[in-house]
Amino acid sequence: MSEWKAVCRVDDIPVLGSRRVARSNGPDVAIFRNAEGEVFALLDRCPHKGGPLSQGIVFGRSVACPLHNWTIGLADGCAQAPDVGCTQRFAVKVEADGTVCLDLAELNAAAAT
Repeated sequence: MSEWKAVCRVDDIPVLGSRRVARSNGPDVAIFRNAEGEVFALLDRCPHKGGPLSQGIVFGRSVACPLHNWTIGLADGCAQAPDVGCTQRFAVKVEADGTVCLDLAELNAAAAT
């Protein structure tokens, strides 16, 4: 069974935007919120050149990397064809009261490469 860590509230994440969660053992995690209110969490690093996805433009269930405009799926962290590569995805849940939680084991683990 997973242990969850509260990191923010849904209202702390701008619609069509993101917020970063700092980690002591690697790159930050970016938490995104789309127009439908869905919440996603990815390593804040584009698989192409490491651009900060948290600074990208959210549309639908994707984010555009701010460096080279690669489209990254928020649900799976993978680049849209013809680009290839994936960034690490994190399990996220939203409690009934609006608290956003990340899986503690994933959050504490070293970033996948």
